[in-house]
Amino acid sequence: MKIQTGHGMITLTALLAIYSISMVTSLPGLAISPILGDLKNIFKDASDLELQMLESLPSFIIVPFILLAGRLSLKINKKRILIIGLSIFFGCSVIYPFSNSLWLLLVVSALLGVGAGMIIPFSTGLIADNFTKRYRTRQLGIASSITNITLVLATFLAGVLANINWHYAFLVYCLSGISLLFAFKLNSAPPATPQRAKPTNDIPVSTNHNWPVALMFLYYFITFIVLTVPFNLSIYMETLKFKDPDISGTYISVFFLAMTIPGLFINNIIGWLRSYTNVYSSAAIALGFVLFLAKGGPVLLTIGVILIGLGYGCMQPIIYDKTSTSTAESHVTFALALVMAMNYMAIITYPFILEILQGIFSTDASYFPFLFSTILTGIFAVFTYFKRNTSTLGMQIQR
Repeated sequence: MKIQTGHGMITLTALLAIYSISMVTSLPGLAISPILGDLKNIFKDASDLELQMLESLPSFIIVPFILLAGRLSLKINKKRILIIGLSIFFGCSVIYPFSNSLWLLLVVSALLGVGAGMIIPFSTGLIADNFTKRYRTRQLGIASSITNITLVLATFLAGVLANINWHYAFLVYCLSGISLLFAFKLNSAPPATPQRAKPTNDIPVSTNHNWPVALMFLYYFITFIVLTVPFNLSIYMETLKFKDPDISGTYISVFFLAMTIPGLFINNIIGWLRSYTNVYSSAAIALGFVLFLAKGGPVLLTIGVILIGLGYGCMQPIIYDKTSTSTAESHVTFALALVMAMNYMAIITYPFILEILQGIFSTDASYFPFLFSTILTGIFAVFTYFKRNTSTLGMQIQR
């Protein structure tokens, strides 16, 4: 079976190989979350910082290795880099279940970050190499959806396995073995693509082909904003005296599920909303946070997390697509690596920035993050709306 790319065909096996890479990118750190309580009892002499490092260390390591893999892709065969990264990742998944000391878990976590960092740029880079125009946009949307749905399913699976034995939670990382097998089916060189047309939609574009600064900042900004949900929802629910604050995990799963939906229909969404896509997406996020400020019941909370998830899930693949179209073909993977690194930068910096802001304003730690995110997203939605209208007016005057 052959799949249309916009300038030719690729095999279904090659497409599944690309999809499987998107599946792996969401895995780092997942296995630790459901077993942190067990690890506190197992490693009683370990500090809270050491235990937290097990969860956060891969993200710290991922950032430099995303940039390194992106840079290496300019000179070295991408398939080779990908196979090396997947081999490291899969090797860690085999070692993890047999690790009984904290220092070994930390070492393997660091190596997992190395492998993940070498893989992540190619989850979008290979799509940009193989697809063009609306075919590329559609595949980037599907890849984003696969990443988000894997996050939900793998988190659930890790929790189930952890209930059997804490070692088993690490088996979720073995999914990388599927990607490793598929990687050998990829072509060593992507098909030649025709000259790309100059982009016309409303996402800001950097004039520097190697460093898409505006898109990097945009991706960091929206990721930072929506991280308010998974980072603060549990505290928010406890403060408002919800009957069952532990159900926050369900709401977070709904949030990630909502993120998967737009990617599956991204071409249709862009066709309906056109240049207003970013406006409506940011407005949906802002409205979702407004519902949190209302301090309503479960219904409003559910609608809120869905709106935030839908807005972010729509903007994510569009940013990837814009990065690939606004960058020289030889630098696409590197440019995407720079943009995707911003996701992990947001995850790393969010707790520190929020703590500083809460200290400055001396405010309620459970309520302030949602108020702050509402204000920022509202300003951004208004800015995007007027920027869109200004750009449209300028085009009309030129005509």
